[in-house]
Amino acid sequence: MTSPASSLPFIDLRSDTVTRPSAGMLQAMFSAPVGDDVYEEDPTVCELEAVSAARFGLEAGLFCPSGTMANQIAIKAHTEPLSEVVCEQTAHVYLWEVGGIAFHSSASVALLVGDRGRVTAAQVRDAIRPENLHYPTTSLICLENTHNRGGGTCYAWNDMQEIADLARREGIALHLDGARVFNAVVATGQRSEDYGQLFDSISVCLSKGLGTPVGSVLLGSAAFIRKCRRIRKVMGGGMRQAGYLAAAGLYALEHNVERLADDHRRAAQLAEALLQQPYVTDVLAPETNLVIFRLADRLPAVDFLRNLEEQGIRASSFGPQWIRFVTHLDVDDAGIERVLAALGKIS
Repeated sequence: MTSPASSLPFIDLRSDTVTRPSAGMLQAMFSAPVGDDVYEEDPTVCELEAVSAARFGLEAGLFCPSGTMANQIAIKAHTEPLSEVVCEQTAHVYLWEVGGIAFHSSASVALLVGDRGRVTAAQVRDAIRPENLHYPTTSLICLENTHNRGGGTCYAWNDMQEIADLARREGIALHLDGARVFNAVVATGQRSEDYGQLFDSISVCLSKGLGTPVGSVLLGSAAFIRKCRRIRKVMGGGMRQAGYLAAAGLYALEHNVERLADDHRRAAQLAEALLQQPYVTDVLAPETNLVIFRLADRLPAVDFLRNLEEQGIRASSFGPQWIRFVTHLDVDDAGIERVLAALGKIS
């Protein structure tokens, strides 16, 4: 779709979920061998699950239609009614998944106030319930890396290690919402294979920065994934010839991981330019591909977004007077230059 300002296409910074498959990815999808995945007979799905698990040092994987489903399956598998999940107060599993923890798992939630979404082992330790008839049982800790609401922040490895050590000592499962975990891997240089040493389960989204049209992979032990496969079925997530979608994931893992550094560089460019604008009062320093900033009260967010739209650029409101830009593979350097020029035209 072209913008109203010119014959140029819209620059869509609302999310990295808006990407479209490249020509190479589409070719991989068209040529994928397929079977019936509910019978576990789709060779491309099986390959994606195995490759993804190996990437994170875990035994097995489960291809799911969405990151929300992958997270909710994991939470259901790790908990039981009358138990409790510990997470940060702006965690995606709590804030953006339609109350799924209550709906699917009948579990309570203990919310922590983190540093741009990141919590410490001390905070988690204080949230673990003592044995008491009146309390739910703490059964799961959920971390999010990178943290969406925090502006794409990354955990320091030692901080995750301390939380993992605590979870093991207490006999509590540890799940990672890794919707943008590859952004964290690229930004920090930490090996993805090491994540399996810390987490009992990891959900990895393929349809954000990696650019696939659909899908996430849930990772864990072979026994855990076998349990999760049954939960996926009851949630309606059993797909048939899903290899056409899984092929996009395999292509993305091979071609679209390292290039995430370009998205991070472009996000830093946007943040630097925003700091120079008189109508911007605060910019959360970007660590990956998310830029969250606050507009001065004299410029209503709805007017700012309308002005951008008129110049062929889309962005998201992220709270009163807060805006989010997300860079991704469909916004190149020329696109960033158009955004920078548009920001300079806003009075």
